[in-house]
Amino acid sequence: MASDDPQLKLKQFKPTKKFFVGIDSDGCAFNSMEVKHNDCFSVALVREYGLAAVSRQVHEAWDFVNLYSQNRGCNRFKAILFVLDHLEKMPRVKLAGVEVPALTATRAWVKADSNLSNARLKEVAAAATGDAKVELDKLMTWSKLVNRFVEETVHNLPPFPGLRHALPKLNEQADVLVVSATPAEALEREWAEHGIDKHVALIAGQEMGSKTEHLTLAAKGKYGADQVLMVGDAPGDLKAARDVGALFYPINPGSEEKSWERFVDEGIGRFFAKTYAGDYEKSLIDEFMKLLPHNPPWQIA
Repeated sequence: MASDDPQLKLKQFKPTKKFFVGIDSDGCAFNSMEVKHNDCFSVALVREYGLAAVSRQVHEAWDFVNLYSQNRGCNRFKAILFVLDHLEKMPRVKLAGVEVPALTATRAWVKADSNLSNARLKEVAAAATGDAKVELDKLMTWSKLVNRFVEETVHNLPPFPGLRHALPKLNEQADVLVVSATPAEALEREWAEHGIDKHVALIAGQEMGSKTEHLTLAAKGKYGADQVLMVGDAPGDLKAARDVGALFYPINPGSEEKSWERFVDEGIGRFFAKTYAGDYEKSLIDEFMKLLPHNPPWQIA
């Protein structure tokens, strides 16, 4: 009998190696961020919420939030709220007289819940009434449209070459998990399509909770100090690592290939030798954080 607990596999996960490595997928393992956000997420937002009059601004705001800011890689339901907040303040949107959706019920759900997935949204929408139900049903329609666009569009997109070199090397001493905010169906399809799913013990997507929850349940307290590492391309990945006292290796946006090469050539060795923490890690994170600003380019100083 199947369990109703989406996190059960994480809770039951048992170490088989001395070390643990969590790897994010979109933008980290795969160069999929641009195509998913440019051709799937923002296109669905324009279509579902009637924002054709400000399509350019929607794309600009969506790209900033999800690709070029401190919120890069965040959950889609958080992202849509960040984007709408930016649209509300953009001069061209105001001039166009476009009403930006408030998404009041969505904000309440995102604030109160850590399981921000389609499955959970379906439950929340079913329990809602009136305007809240209409809003949440529409949000579900948008999210499903995004998934359909991703399924139709994202193919023949190989992982970064360095990942292929890193995985067998990591498998020698580490349990490796995919730790992602992407729906599991897409993750499983993408990792299997390129034959790299065999290198990971478990694929954890948005249905299993936040990245912090993934790391907490799978790794915290199960491995020794300096033996848990998160590899990611977004500040949210760094935060998840720090939430559980783990180390972090950044895949720098725009320099992904070089980041993976450095990881294979020196990062993995340092991690296994337990010489990664300290000045080496700090230098990598300092370099990474400079790449992602807080303020959008259109904001007037």
